[in-house]
Amino acid sequence: MIQPTRAIVVLLVIIVTSGVAAAHARIPQATGNKACGLVTESELQVALGAKVTLKPGSIGDVQTCAGETATARVLVRFFTRKDQSGNAEQAGIDAIKKMGAQVDVKTSGGIMCMTAVPPQNLAAMGFGTTCTVTSKAPMFAVIEVTAKTQKDMVPMERLRAVAEKMATRF
Repeated sequence: MIQPTRAIVVLLVIIVTSGVAAAHARIPQATGNKACGLVTESELQVALGAKVTLKPGSIGDVQTCAGETATARVLVRFFTRKDQSGNAEQAGIDAIKKMGAQVDVKTSGGIMCMTAVPPQNLAAMGFGTTCTVTSKAPMFAVIEVTAKTQKDMVPMERLRAVAEKMATRF
């Protein structure tokens, strides 16, 4: 069995959920950070069951908006990319499955959602629910919630409802 380091797992999660490794096109900085405008704090409170305050940021060319509750971290990403094949995401999903994670992926109506439950030895990495708006390629929006425990995971359907609202805002 592969024994990943934290950096490898984090990298794989980023690749799976957003294809950041393939994000080569730039989002014009003159438009400001759009990630925080894709979701409201009240919408997140309904999905998470707790209040969260969001703060804008960036990871390279990817605009981000992040927040935290007592039980989970939230990250919204907004970016453009040239490679829309989905190959990077599939490779990441396959790698996570090889590490022993339980992965469930559902795609419908231009939104791909995924849950990832790590094996017990990697539980400290968190339990993820992610939804990606793919219908507006080459622009993509991702909402990711990483819970500290499996019982605190946000159900895929609840996060999908937030992603559907995000899709109307860009």
